[in-house]
Amino acid sequence: MNIFLRLIPLCLMIATATAADSKPPNIVLIMADDLGWKDLHCYGNEKLDTPNLDRLAEQGLLFTDAYSAAPVCTPTRAALMTGESPARLNITNHAGGHPPNFQKPGTDLITPIWLRHLPLERVTLAEQLKAAGYATGFVGKWHLSHQSGSNAGSDQDQPTEPELRPEHQGFDINIGGCRFGGPPSYFSPYGIPNLQGKTDGEYLPDRCADECIRFIESAQSDGERPFFLCWWNYSVHYPFQAPDDLIAKYEERKGPGVKNPTYAAMIEGMDQSIGKLIKSIDEQGLDEDTLIIFTSDNGPFATDVRPLRAEKGYLYEGGIRVPMIVRWPGHVRPATQTSTPVITMDIHATILDAANLQTDPSNTPDGVSLLSMLTDESDLERDSIYFHYPNYAFHKQNRLGSAIRSGDYKLIKYYDDDSIELYDLRNDISESRNIAIEMPEKADQLRTKLEAWLKETNASQPEHAK
Repeated sequence: MNIFLRLIPLCLMIATATAADSKPPNIVLIMADDLGWKDLHCYGNEKLDTPNLDRLAEQGLLFTDAYSAAPVCTPTRAALMTGESPARLNITNHAGGHPPNFQKPGTDLITPIWLRHLPLERVTLAEQLKAAGYATGFVGKWHLSHQSGSNAGSDQDQPTEPELRPEHQGFDINIGGCRFGGPPSYFSPYGIPNLQGKTDGEYLPDRCADECIRFIESAQSDGERPFFLCWWNYSVHYPFQAPDDLIAKYEERKGPGVKNPTYAAMIEGMDQSIGKLIKSIDEQGLDEDTLIIFTSDNGPFATDVRPLRAEKGYLYEGGIRVPMIVRWPGHVRPATQTSTPVITMDIHATILDAANLQTDPSNTPDGVSLLSMLTDESDLERDSIYFHYPNYAFHKQNRLGSAIRSGDYKLIKYYDDDSIELYDLRNDISESRNIAIEMPEKADQLRTKLEAWLKETNASQPEHAK
């Protein structure tokens, strides 16, 4: 056989692969609300049944050391949309939160003023993808449109709450996204202004899954246009509500790993709804063309976080370490894990990179693209990740602070007494032993780096009352 003829099929394969790789992928970004690091079976909680997310992990890459940008929801969501850290955005607490210049009784710290919504002038991930030809859809919890009071036109220069919703931030459709941090009810009628129940008793995760599927089917009917779907679950945020049969199931398993049976039931209910969406994607033959990223916005509340320390609202691992799974057949090797530390802003950078887009010039990227790590399994070239939480969470039990993770070491700086804590996460994931005194050089090194980052991002800080 002529060697030229023998090369033709190979050349065609290469050309086909190149053409396929040049086509931007569909992107599905699923973010749970208040889902903890150990709140999935595939993360080691054998008391929980999460077969669909377990299967997603079997088909992709599971991150053991993924972090939310903040220990509460609004800052993480803003960081995801802009690629900037909460410190740089000055969106550092959950929308609403405490009054301006809040001072907890019995303390002398005054919290700084922070921005309670994502301004319309910010260029979002959705706006960039839409400009690049993507169909963009949002389903679920937004929590980036808070305005004080009714804001019903009292100040003509300020947008109203509905004018800050996803449809004004780059999304073609918005189902359920508003100022709410949690739904009034997980069963219809939901009480959500832009999500009306179809039947009484309808379960919110199931309804959201149906809306996600409907959006994808609509996008597919629009020719070769890729789609970007943000499904930011209301689950598993308070109020704790789930189908009775699932609650009864976990009542039987109450104990270590299942502190709150209703919360556990909500996790499985969320998993079932996510499974419905993934099944639809696969049955439509879209699996190899679709990058799926699953994560959570912060740690859990009122559940068993062990072996991690603390929960939502704290800078300890229980407040910021979260599950994260990525599936992209043909690009991400299945059934793999990585202990590389990653953070919310990296998701923003990765999605732009996968779509062959650059960061908008108006945004200052605080994340790095994980694409090479996902596809080539190359090392991530980054020294440290940072956190800034100068506010009190809703429970007001946390200390105001900032943190840095560099390699296996994590340092937390507190503003009430300027103290620090240093932990070796490789040997002490529970953060039970502060080794700052034992390792003064490492503590000084990380503190210096953290304070330089706080200065570089112009991070607002608490002040002592005079």
